[in-house]
Amino acid sequence: MKLDSSDAVYMGMKDAGIDFAVSVPCVNLKGVLEMVDDDPEIMHIPVTREEEGFGVAAGAYMAGKTTAILMQNSGLGNSVNVLASLYSLYRIPITMVVSHRGTEGEFMEAQVPMGRATEGILEILGIPFRAPETPDDARKAIKELTDDSLKMRRPSAVLLKISYW
Repeated sequence: MKLDSSDAVYMGMKDAGIDFAVSVPCVNLKGVLEMVDDDPEIMHIPVTREEEGFGVAAGAYMAGKTTAILMQNSGLGNSVNVLASLYSLYRIPITMVVSHRGTEGEFMEAQVPMGRATEGILEILGIPFRAPETPDDARKAIKELTDDSLKMRRPSAVLLKISYW
């Protein structure tokens, strides 16, 4: 069965055993957010800011949940402190499913600077990431990065560029 881009992300989350997700609205992740919201096996908490989501997800992890945050890369800048302090200090795993705006094909010029900075920020924070190009690759990357995140007790990120969608 050939999966579309949203189905693949959702199925990757299911394959990984993610049972708690926080999200910030994003047009590219809209289909995924709807699937997660409709899934009774995934507790979904929409939040207004990314750093708020990381705080909520940290509590869920401490309560035994396998967590994810669905967000745009623009929110990564808002989240540097919580990732460098709370998540690093307490070795909290989370899978970041990131709509990587500002990459090739971006229509909104304001997204481009953060698009260029995203991978470097993750590298500086020591957060492993992948940028899958196909739905099959995305599904596999989410599972593998979640497994690594849980094993190594650190965040991981899946960057879904404009060309992915």
